Amino acid sequence: MDAPTRPWPTGKVEVLEPLVRRVLAPNPSPFTYTGTQTYLIGTAADVVVLDPGPNDPAHIDALLAAIGDARVRTITCTHTHRDHSPAAAPLKLLTGAEIVGCAPLVLDTSGPRADAPFDTTYAPDRVMQDGEAIAGDGYTLRAVATPGHTSNHLCFALEQTGALFTGDHVMGWSTSVVSPPDGDMAAYMLSLTLLYDRADRVYYPAHGPAVEKPQQLVRGMVGHRRQRERQILRQLEHGPQAIPDMVPAMYKGTDPGLYPAAGMSVLAHLIDLEQKGKVSRQGETWRLAA
Repeated sequence: MDAPTRPWPTGKVEVLEPLVRRVLAPNPSPFTYTGTQTYLIGTAADVVVLDPGPNDPAHIDALLAAIGDARVRTITCTHTHRDHSPAAAPLKLLTGAEIVGCAPLVLDTSGPRADAPFDTTYAPDRVMQDGEAIAGDGYTLRAVATPGHTSNHLCFALEQTGALFTGDHVMGWSTSVVSPPDGDMAAYMLSLTLLYDRADRVYYPAHGPAVEKPQQLVRGMVGHRRQRERQILRQLEHGPQAIPDMVPAMYKGTDPGLYPAAGMSVLAHLIDLEQKGKVSRQGETWRLAA
């Protein structure tokens, strides 16, 4: 999906529904779309700040202006990539609110990435478990464990309105990155099935527009991943191959500068197919299982 025409509403408060406001961070990129979207959930008196975003002074100032005189009940994070959680620590100092949400996770990933690396500063006061809730003035926000994009990823369901805040698990502009060693394709597919079986009214992702037909999108995402699996198996029908040999044929029309990142997605699929007994590897070379 192409980015919308500028100007984007960076730093401005957008009211999405009575209990939900959104503030766009100034960190656009080929992998964050127009930037990370921070959500303020609650009333004029009591809010949760969800995915506070990058530690950018302009973004933090915009959040403080949007919060106004409200009590910040918690600062909550879906996962610990650097475009999502670094503003949590300075916002805690400024508001006194606790940091709760996903578990801390830092990995040294030296390979190519198609997303932000991990946030080494994230230090939650409390880790939320699947099904645990934050209850405030007229709202209840319940954690939904969705590992796959990262092993610590959580979505959050707003029970009063049927909205689901999907972080990077389901985005409004692109498929999610699943990058080993922490990104796990099998877990990601199971988490998509979990969301498909829910009855959420709308998704509010960290990047891209709201998803008004969530089950339709999730069904398409599952189909897209299955298609990638079939592409990989067809490639290996021609004989053993290394990932750099597979990517150009699978991602025709893609900027070659993005091939290393695409290769990580192919690796995630190959690991999943290996666990299913469909492929095997010897060193850097992959082949169909005997």
